Amino acid sequence: MDRAFSPLAALAAAALALTACGAARPAAAPSAASGKSVILITPNPVGTNSFLQLSVEGAKAAAKEIGASFKLYESKDPASIAQNLDAAVRARPTVVVGVSFSFDDLFATVPKQHPGQQFLQVDSCAENQAPNLTCVSFREHEAAYLAGVEAGLLTRSGRLGVVAALDSPFVHRWIDPFFAGAKAVRSSVTGTPLYVGGSNPFSDPARAKSQAQTLTGQGADIVAAAASAGNQGVFEAAAAAGAKAFGVDVNQCAQRPGTIIDNVLKHVDVAERAAIADIAAGRGGGVKVYGLKEGGVGVNALGDDLASSGCAVAASPDVVAKIKQVRDDIVAGKTVVADPLGG
Repeated sequence: MDRAFSPLAALAAAALALTACGAARPAAAPSAASGKSVILITPNPVGTNSFLQLSVEGAKAAAKEIGASFKLYESKDPASIAQNLDAAVRARPTVVVGVSFSFDDLFATVPKQHPGQQFLQVDSCAENQAPNLTCVSFREHEAAYLAGVEAGLLTRSGRLGVVAALDSPFVHRWIDPFFAGAKAVRSSVTGTPLYVGGSNPFSDPARAKSQAQTLTGQGADIVAAAASAGNQGVFEAAAAAGAKAFGVDVNQCAQRPGTIIDNVLKHVDVAERAAIADIAAGRGGGVKVYGLKEGGVGVNALGDDLASSGCAVAASPDVVAKIKQVRDDIVAGKTVVADPLGG
């Protein structure tokens, strides 16, 4: 997101109630020669969460590029996030990286208390941003709109669904634009979102599968998954019903060949690497926003490797051509995708 929004802070506890150790886990040998180091703190255990996996990959790659050591601190709840952040600051690394809106409250104060320490927040930004806090955010809604266009062109029933982790303003960036894109090419399309909720909204395949089954039972022949580690449940339900699905963050088409049309991609690793390199070079601070124009978000239909991606959209060259046209129109400003966050 472009800036932090207060409704999201209240949702952090629900998003964080997962099981795992909150202790630091070294992921690379220290670089004693350079004295540089990168510490990444996640809000949840990484596990099968593709978004967090990307953030780890990006930070590791950035650390290698700047000749730094890398450590991963995985959190399990809000208390362990605070503990991990305290431990990271005391280690005095080159940069402390916090992932998601779960750091909004802490990063509103901690960077100001430690002006000599550089911080990076990925996928959100604390209010009243300190000069030593760099933020990286994305225009996810632009990519979700492209996926919606694909869905609108490919649906047979005219009924679409989305299984999302939470009913929050930020998560609606994957929902509202998806339906808007579909309606832009087929005005009669109807869309229904259902939410995983519960104690593990971002990591509950069983609940996500149940919601997807409800949608397919209502006639939806395409269901977009926006449930993070719960996406596998959506894919299973879609395959069993003979429906299609969309994944998020990374290419998930190989998980259910023939079932997954495409993915709403967010190149967290690329943006994170660039931000860490800038910080190490003394160019920290500010907010860096990545959308279609910057190559920070997209869909597999736009990739040069579409033929080998395993995504079902590869069999529909007319749809791919349309997606490229819509992408160009968004980049040129001819088509403006409404942001559910209003920013």
